[in-house]
Amino acid sequence: MPNASAAGTIDLGGDLTVNRFGFGAMRITGPGIWGPPENKQDALAVLRRAVEEGINFIDTADSYGPNVSEELIAEALYPYPDDLVIATKAGMYRTGPDDGEPDGFWPKDGRPERIVEACEGSLRRLRLEQIPLFQFHKPDPKVPFEESMTGVVRLKEEGKVLHVGLSNVSEEQIRVAQQMVPIVSIQNRYNVDDRRSESIVDLCEQEQMVFIPYAPIQNRDNPTVAEIAERHSATPRQVALAWLLGRSPSMLPIAGTGDPEHLDDNLAALDLNLTRAEIGALTQLGS
Repeated sequence: MPNASAAGTIDLGGDLTVNRFGFGAMRITGPGIWGPPENKQDALAVLRRAVEEGINFIDTADSYGPNVSEELIAEALYPYPDDLVIATKAGMYRTGPDDGEPDGFWPKDGRPERIVEACEGSLRRLRLEQIPLFQFHKPDPKVPFEESMTGVVRLKEEGKVLHVGLSNVSEEQIRVAQQMVPIVSIQNRYNVDDRRSESIVDLCEQEQMVFIPYAPIQNRDNPTVAEIAERHSATPRQVALAWLLGRSPSMLPIAGTGDPEHLDDNLAALDLNLTRAEIGALTQLGS
């Protein structure tokens, strides 16, 4: 099984270098992303194993659990390795298991005072003096985007966050935020089958921002993915992850799991050497 360093490295904000294969810590919580995990020891083990296997970028949010994911990260890994970058998010919340809105997203709260409060809670739970990458989780239609961003700007000015990222945003919103504070990363839904952020991937590549695709695997029945997987004696999931790495040098996949064996399966994607033609065929699916 390859080490995450096999993916190469990527720079966040010019001063944080991480291996280009991260870990998404949403799935280490309980069923429905609510409460503690059914097997806490497995959750702690998968976090420790991720770091042992060279993963030094972990993505979480205050809403995962809520609070549970951040608490588990600190319990498993504090004191943190010097090269570990923990990214968290604020701007969404949970009121129960599988609770959310009809569009599939969770309730939002983009009030600047709430953004500040959430960050301060994350600092306590993660046992950090400064969050390396703090991301606004999703724009709130009840709060003007610029107003929400004032809370994020305040946190950077106060030194509570080092770098700022955005999640679930449009290019227009990125441009507005860039006028207020340097933006180093964008985290939007993106995978072989969901290509709504195609132009934003290209924008990140052009402007030296990192693109963090969440939900990196969606439809595992895609026939093109299945054909390539069979050719390489790999799983469709591994092909989807390998394609993300080949799609753009700005890509930082964050495949997540609460199962140590599943983590190993994800890392095996780094052994895949997709051809340019295969990467092109998968990329063309979004045309």
